[in-house]
Amino acid sequence: MAAAAECDVVMAATESELLDDEEAKREAECFKEQGNAYYAKKDYNEAYNYYTKAIDMCPKNASYYGNRAATLMMLGRFREALGDAQQSVRLDDSFVRGHLREGKCHLSLGNAMAACRSFQRALELDHKNAQAQQEFKNANAVMEYEKIAEMDFEKRDFRKVVFCMDRALEFAPACHRFKILKAECLAMLGRYPEAQSVASDILRMDSTNADALYVRGLCLYYEDCIEKAVQFFVQALRMAPDHEKACIACRNAKALKAKKEDGNKAFKEGNYKLAYELYTEALGIDPNNIKTNAKLYCNRGTVNSKLRKLDDAIEDCTHAVKLDDTYIKAYLRRAQCYMDTEQYEEAVRDYEKVYQTEKTKEHKQLLKNAQLELKKSKRKDYYKILGVDKNASEDEIKKAYRKRALMHHPDRHSGASAEVQKEEEKKFKEVGEAFTILSDPKKKTRYDSGQDLDEEGMNMGDFDANNIFKAFFGGPGGFSFEASGPGNFFFQFG
Repeated sequence: MAAAAECDVVMAATESELLDDEEAKREAECFKEQGNAYYAKKDYNEAYNYYTKAIDMCPKNASYYGNRAATLMMLGRFREALGDAQQSVRLDDSFVRGHLREGKCHLSLGNAMAACRSFQRALELDHKNAQAQQEFKNANAVMEYEKIAEMDFEKRDFRKVVFCMDRALEFAPACHRFKILKAECLAMLGRYPEAQSVASDILRMDSTNADALYVRGLCLYYEDCIEKAVQFFVQALRMAPDHEKACIACRNAKALKAKKEDGNKAFKEGNYKLAYELYTEALGIDPNNIKTNAKLYCNRGTVNSKLRKLDDAIEDCTHAVKLDDTYIKAYLRRAQCYMDTEQYEEAVRDYEKVYQTEKTKEHKQLLKNAQLELKKSKRKDYYKILGVDKNASEDEIKKAYRKRALMHHPDRHSGASAEVQKEEEKKFKEVGEAFTILSDPKKKTRYDSGQDLDEEGMNMGDFDANNIFKAFFGGPGGFSFEASGPGNFFFQFG
């Protein structure tokens, strides 16, 4: 009797448990249906809450995990979604949608190989499943983009890498690795705001991401904000001490900063030879740092101009503007060197570029000065004709005229060929013309200021070189050249 009574108690308990289990399943189904309703309304947060309640009531149901995985995917929480999808296929390996969601999460996170395995399993269960077929193709496409990008990065074809990563990210929008590679290449291409934006998005989600910290530092480094860049590199190395790229970049940044500062110090102290050597060493540290190297070339150009190596200075400034075509200081430095070497057309071109970029009074005046010198350079150079400096005194100008006029006087070359006589006569006239202008204070002032000499009655077309010669040497009877021996002449006044 006692045994029978005990058996009845056990059976009653089992029946109670079964009833509780059935009740839990019904409640879980109710939560699932509510979750489905919110999912259909695109209220994914509420859908997530109800699927979670369903799982709590019935944790062995694969479809509940599958549904919550789908909701998490819509919320962009792919890593959490992956965990739910994997749990769903562990509970039911024949759950095709579970395998599809697992593959989709793997692919979204950038693990294309794992995604292929999930899609293959889905196709084994349902070989006609169109979604599985398409996603399998997508995963293979991502693997191909990865492969091409890796080769192009080695070739330093950063534009192609960005293209490949953009295509890959269409299928793998949550892949930080692809985003970081794209951002790094954008930085190498000088597209710093875009690179910064990508890295910042990642850091908002994961402030300890060493790769994103490295890219932020890289952008600052390439924008010549070296001190700030070092801070990001150091932070990246704290998060990942073995981060090779951050280690190299940090070392280069510190070395570049030190060399540049040493070069600046030597320049300020007037040690131009040492400054030149230090700037040259700095230029060898990192050829990829375009902005800093542009400044280093310009600095070295300044040193060369101080050493009066003007051609070398022009070459350095040309390197600077090739690296950074917005670098005003390099254009100004090169323009001044062009002025100093009397290459006025080139100087005008550089000053025009500067003035178009920064319309200041100072730049306008520099352009005006260069244009004036260019205009003057296209006229006869009377100082050069007489062989005197532009600051020559009145006495020096007279002496120079005396010497040149006697040297080129037609009578002195009466026995030469017709061609020589014609050339010497031309030079004689030019010497007289030069003396006429430079010996007259008013005309000289107008000439030096670049004004037209034909204005105010100064028409050089009416000029007579012989009259100038006679007036200079004087004497009522003029003068003549007579031979005093083979090849020798002297002049006398009549």
